[in-house]
Amino acid sequence: MWSNFFVQQDEEGRIGVAGSGQAGGLGGMKGGRGQRRVHKMSDSQEGKIKLAFFVSIVGVTLTVLGMGTEFWVELAQPKNFSGNQTCQMAHYGLWKGCLRTLWVADIDPERTSCGPAELPGESNCTYFKFFTSGENAVIFKKTTNKNLNLASAILALLSLAMMAMGSICIAMSLSKGVPFFLKPASFCFILSGVLVLLSVLIFHQSVLALMSSDHSIPLHHELSWSVACVGAAGAILILGGFLFIMLSLPFSPWQKCWPHKNSTT
Repeated sequence: MWSNFFVQQDEEGRIGVAGSGQAGGLGGMKGGRGQRRVHKMSDSQEGKIKLAFFVSIVGVTLTVLGMGTEFWVELAQPKNFSGNQTCQMAHYGLWKGCLRTLWVADIDPERTSCGPAELPGESNCTYFKFFTSGENAVIFKKTTNKNLNLASAILALLSLAMMAMGSICIAMSLSKGVPFFLKPASFCFILSGVLVLLSVLIFHQSVLALMSSDHSIPLHHELSWSVACVGAAGAILILGGFLFIMLSLPFSPWQKCWPHKNSTT
């Protein structure tokens, strides 16, 4: 009887020790999983992300400013082409074109063509019909290539969509305090910058196609300030995307490339 009593106590003690060991192991595993899930960014990293986001926002602002204007290119007749006191010029962008009538007396005497567009005069602006009826526009007897103009406008709209997606990713990364969304944000901003530059290149090809469509009226053409604004925006967006890639890396690329001299001593 006494031997059975001691054997029963020994078995209960072993079961208790085993149960506590299993519970402790499960608790440790849960604690380890919880620690691996929580990966908050430091204050310095958050400040760097905000600085890179400010750079990208500058690119977004310049893009919106340039795309919303009709000063992508200026087409100007010779200022004495009509033989009277006025001359005509045109300027247009992605969505709208304007025909302006200027006074020859207001133009710089050293300038041979009509313009610039900032001079006072009468203006008549209309939206292009590429997106509605599909008609080409006629400017000084020259016909636009609607396929190139449509491609340039579509690329510009796609770039705006990618900018919005990148901004949402950065906002989520800062609100959650995790760097997980930096890589998709970098992809969105780099792609948006590439699309912006492609839009400018295709627009320039559309201008060349317009100039070669008719040669009855001599015209002088030059890209205006909106193209410079959008081109700079594309470069800034690509730079912002590469900054987000560098911030998403688990190590600092600057320390890898240029290690401190004191670390070798």
